[in-house]
Amino acid sequence: MNESVNLNRAPDESELQYIWRMCSAKDAGVIELTWTELAEILNKELVDDESEYLGESAYRKKYQQAKSFYDDVFSKMVSEEYHNQIVDKRRELQKERYKLQTEKLEYSRWLREDARDELFEEKVIDAIAKYANTTSPPQKIEVSHNHRAGVLCLADCHFGKEYKIYGLFDEVINEYSPEIFYSRMEQIYNETLEQIEKEGLSIIHIYNLGDSVEGFIRNSQLWSLRWGVIDSATIFGNYMGDWLKALSSKVSIVYHQTDGNHDELRLLDGKKGQHLCESAGKIVKNCIILKNEENPNFKYVENKTGLIFDNVCGYNILGIHGEVKNLAQAIQDFDNIYDTKISYLVAGHKHHGEFKNCGVRKGCIGVGSIIGSDEFSMSIRQCADATASFLVFEEGKGKVDEHTYVLN
Repeated sequence: MNESVNLNRAPDESELQYIWRMCSAKDAGVIELTWTELAEILNKELVDDESEYLGESAYRKKYQQAKSFYDDVFSKMVSEEYHNQIVDKRRELQKERYKLQTEKLEYSRWLREDARDELFEEKVIDAIAKYANTTSPPQKIEVSHNHRAGVLCLADCHFGKEYKIYGLFDEVINEYSPEIFYSRMEQIYNETLEQIEKEGLSIIHIYNLGDSVEGFIRNSQLWSLRWGVIDSATIFGNYMGDWLKALSSKVSIVYHQTDGNHDELRLLDGKKGQHLCESAGKIVKNCIILKNEENPNFKYVENKTGLIFDNVCGYNILGIHGEVKNLAQAIQDFDNIYDTKISYLVAGHKHHGEFKNCGVRKGCIGVGSIIGSDEFSMSIRQCADATASFLVFEEGKGKVDEHTYVLN
């Protein structure tokens, strides 16, 4: 950097101008010299007798005195061109410092978020382990090959919410509460055992497609929530852990889950999508895992995308919560995004069941909700039964059957 600065005193440069130019360049970082080295150069240019050489502190004092009069005196001594060079150099140095500071801030922010994410999950696990009641694991079930496989799909439980929907004659069209949720899960348990026996299955896949808890994403929910989000998620997770353990005494289970918009913990008035890493789904996940950590008939599968990805009878299945406008377009989009053939897309969120064929052994499966019709679905006039789905896939044929559990 020193090459861009003339270290010698110019013929038309006064002593004050020279000291000012050199010291201001040093102060701005334009020249890379120590004050001692700079004093040696100044002495050689300004003092004839070596015995009268000044120390670096003397020149620094001269410079500091001069700085206080810069605006009135020395700015007029320095040429406009050189002054602009100093300003430009100072600006470049400041930009480099800001870049470095920004990189450090971004790196620190990433570390804080990563550490906060891990700490949150650690605290959740500790709390669950402290209060979870444990029971003996079931006996191991030997899994036999079957050219047909079952997939139980659960979506939109919205646990913790309670309400009643009335019809035109004051009849109750649908109602919901934690107790009704337990009753519907008991029905799902019994009907699933019937399907397992009918198909002769020793292993099934279970997809939880999100919105496990009602969460808190709008103020109007205060009127329908029995518990807070953390309590709801913990109670739901413990219940599902026990429910899966009971079912696993009859059949081996491969369990997957993804989060929905209601599962987000929107902390400190956070907006949608701001805290995706902090969700009620983590609490549910860890409750289920801790309840089944010694269960030989239970396997929890987690995909790092946050989605469900599975292969059943040779067909790739992608499970999402379902916040997309068009499922048929979404399956093509996911094909392209992940450069992987997706045979079936399974989604919840819309609270009603549907199937759309998208080609040969390819389709979109919309899964109904455990909760059924609520105030929101009534307001948009989109109502449906409370349902869950048991899908049957067959090698070489894809989806060959779907049994709908009508729950209300």
